Amino acid sequence: MPAADIAWLLTATALVLFMTLPGLALFYGGLVRARNVLSVLMHCFMLAAVMSVAWVVLGYSLAFSGSGQFLGNFANMFMLATPRGEDQLFALFQMTFAIITPALIIGAFVERVKFGFVVLFSLLWMLLCYAPVAHWVWGGGFLSTDSSIGLFAGVGVQDLAGGVVVHTTAGIAALVLAIMIGKRPGFPSSIQPPHQPVLVMIGASMLWVGWFGFNGGSPFAANGDAVAAAFVTHISAATACCTWMLWERMRFGKASLIGIATGMVAGLASITPAAGHVGPVGALIIAGVAGILCQELINVVKQNFRIDDSLDVFAVHGVGGIWGTLALPFLAAAGLGGAGLGDGVSAMSQFVVQIAGVVVVAVFTIVATVVITLVCRAIVGMRTDADTEQEGLDLTAHGERAYDLS
Repeated sequence: MPAADIAWLLTATALVLFMTLPGLALFYGGLVRARNVLSVLMHCFMLAAVMSVAWVVLGYSLAFSGSGQFLGNFANMFMLATPRGEDQLFALFQMTFAIITPALIIGAFVERVKFGFVVLFSLLWMLLCYAPVAHWVWGGGFLSTDSSIGLFAGVGVQDLAGGVVVHTTAGIAALVLAIMIGKRPGFPSSIQPPHQPVLVMIGASMLWVGWFGFNGGSPFAANGDAVAAAFVTHISAATACCTWMLWERMRFGKASLIGIATGMVAGLASITPAAGHVGPVGALIIAGVAGILCQELINVVKQNFRIDDSLDVFAVHGVGGIWGTLALPFLAAAGLGGAGLGDGVSAMSQFVVQIAGVVVVAVFTIVATVVITLVCRAIVGMRTDADTEQEGLDLTAHGERAYDLS
């Protein structure tokens, strides 16, 4: 691997880790109430540590070892079969994805979940749900371009940086967990607003910057593909900010900082699968729609279905990732500035494959999340008691306060 590629991938790896620490931690921390902010920061920091160790011990082997269609193997446990240098760099880059994906999920059950449940669930979910899906799409499994199975053979699901692997799995899992853990007291009418929009803006800004590594590093080279991915990534963030802001102002009379920051994340989630394929026109369309679609889905989930997905993980990441995945085949044409699809692959045939891939991953994620949740709930419990929730998780779970107001 040329030195320039190594330098860029090391930089991209640091940028993706920066998305979780401190980007996502601050973004989520500002959205919760003041008495729970440290618990959210603790969850993100803890996950960075636990997922890193688990990835080395077993996760990487399950995702990227062997040639099985459905799962890797145990041959590379502790990464003993991974040569020094370039292979370690690939594993390190992929590790940052294994960190941020379960970290996204915690937004669904903040302010009411036991710390032990977060640790155990996230560990098992990364190994038993995320790693298999990563193998299916990126590790030579049955959803990849190397597939030899039926519909996917010779085509595979196109997902540059995780519209399916990261955002669909995290979003679906978040919805399942929000349903299983139940609502916060007073939801939806009397929940207090985010305690610190400034933290939200700072965290969102870090996510915006970090996403250059998330998408721009996924071609695994410092080349034109990386530049194209980075370009449409930025355009998508900006476009979704604009459409979210305009739609919010039309509907509610005011555009909010929380709204524009959330819109940015929706735009970035939606372009994640397509950044390697679409051009600027495709990015404008995908992100422009995402800024409105994801905003409306937040209202549907919370107001129509009364599901307390506290920080809107499903509506923003799940819906955004799925939308971008399904829009990709129709917007990748060279006439729109895109890179096109594979030789002999039509937009409609790729669309069918994309739909099938999303459905397979969604069903698997639902089943895996339910089973893992039931097991973890039986072992360590899931939800805190009412007194703990009233006092706040910062003090009751961690013995600390974010703010000394005495």
